[in-house]
Amino acid sequence: MAKTFPFIDHSLNVPVPDEHQRGVLAIGNFDGVHLGHQVVIAEALKLARANNAPCHVLTFEPHPRTLFKPQSPVFRLTPADMKSKVLNAFGVDGVLVLPFDRELASTSADQFVDEFLCKRARTSHVITGFNFLFGKNRQGTPEFLKKAGQQRDFGVTIVEAHADAGGEPVSSSRIRRLLGAGDVSAANRLLGYRWCVGGEVIKGAQIGRTLGYPTANLSLPASNHLAHGIYAVRMRLPDGSLRDGVASHGRRPTFDDGEALLETFVFDFDGDLYGKPVQISLFEHLRAEQKFDNVEDLVKQMRLDEDRAKNVLAVAEPLSELDRAMTFSGMIS
Repeated sequence: MAKTFPFIDHSLNVPVPDEHQRGVLAIGNFDGVHLGHQVVIAEALKLARANNAPCHVLTFEPHPRTLFKPQSPVFRLTPADMKSKVLNAFGVDGVLVLPFDRELASTSADQFVDEFLCKRARTSHVITGFNFLFGKNRQGTPEFLKKAGQQRDFGVTIVEAHADAGGEPVSSSRIRRLLGAGDVSAANRLLGYRWCVGGEVIKGAQIGRTLGYPTANLSLPASNHLAHGIYAVRMRLPDGSLRDGVASHGRRPTFDDGEALLETFVFDFDGDLYGKPVQISLFEHLRAEQKFDNVEDLVKQMRLDEDRAKNVLAVAEPLSELDRAMTFSGMIS
């Protein structure tokens, strides 16, 4: 089982516990913890282990756009709880979370370095990506951080952009676009693991049950722009066990064209999941959502979807050790 993961809220004025001080700190929003982020964190882990120091991640919640543009919240790839699970699987020693509010947004870059990095966390080395900016009016550039480290006696490493095999930079915004287009396979390759969502199972209209396909339903946030369609998925149950399935994300146009839900039919399972937390990893987009002329045609297509999903999942291999921990073993729950 995974270790208990320290996911700790702090303000600039609250002391960081001793066990989270004097270490190597990877700083960023890290939404998605994608391959580019993983390069930053891997560098932090390497340096920390070489110096027998703890390795922590400093991140911010909520996403800055939630504060500055609440009318158009960002499509979060990894909300706070999911981010902690991914970072846990990657092997860092802990996560420090600063609430991103007006107070933090108005804090100068100098004050952030002095009050948090030096005085509270007593950081020995900071590692960030090339595009990380911090402080009021985004004063804290990589160059600023390097100079601050020289003046205050902590190390600074800036990691350059990470590109895929085609030479295109890996970014959270690019992954969001891919998921919005339904290209889960491409998004997963950039993440280095199968993208997943979680939540408590809710009751739907129970239409699937009448068709022989009872589903476990999740209501995704309105800001989640995953394309509507049918997906091959793997569900992690509350007990940590894994079950394969096929999921429909959409509005059920054959029936009510109602609120969008992620409805998962779990193969060979008849347990009660209502009100219980589950995690669903998406492996492949099988087809777009469509409206059928009658229920018989829909059920015929659902059988084909089930068979195809089983075939996809039967031959699926881990994309990485991180993916193995998240979607092929009982390590993450």
